[in-house]
Parts: sequence; C-alpha cells; structure tokens
Amino acid sequence: MKVFRTKIILATACAFGLTACADISDVFGKSADKTYDGGFDRKHLSQLKAGIWVDPNGCDHWIIDDGVEGYLSARIDKYGKPVCSGVAAPTYTAGDFKTGSTIGDPN
Repeated sequence: MKVFRTKIILATACAFGLTACADISDVFGKSADKTYDGGFDRKHLSQLKAGIWVDPNGCDHWIIDDGVEGYLSARIDKYGKPVCSGVAAPTYTAGDFKTGSTIGDPN
C-alpha cells in the first residue's frame, strides 16, 4: 500500500510539473506572447532601445532595461557566431540602454 501511495504522489507531482512547461496564454491577465514587454508601458520589444553588455570573455550581448523588466540576448553574426567587438571592457556596458539611445549592428 505504501509503494502504491508513493507512485500516486510521484505521478501527480510529474503531471503538475509538466503543466508548468505549457504555453498558457493569459496567465494573470498577461499574454504569453514573448514579443511584447509586460511592463507598465506595454509595447512591442522592437520599440525598446538596446545597449551592449560585454561578458567576461569579451563577447557582446544586447541588453535592455525598462525599469521593471530586463532583457539579455547574445549578439551574433549572420552565421550564428558570437560578436566580440571590443566596444567596452569585459563586464561593462556601452550605450544608454536605460533611456533610449541605440547601437546598431556592424555591417
């Protein structure tokens, strides 16, 4: 009986764990659409201004901080390789990513 009860508890825990991975739209009134900022001034992510954070290895990452949420994404070239431009010293940022200036990708 004890083994059966343990199996039931484990099966239930697994079921609840897997539901946490589901893409549920409208959780607590917020859409699951990841292309929109969920902050107070909800807007498409393409409207936010990005700066560059340089990781300890010297490679670039796009960074956006809108005050409530933050976004970070590796900066890659058209072949999928990391961009390591030397725009700033490792662990520092370049660009005014908190107030809106832009830094474009090199061609």
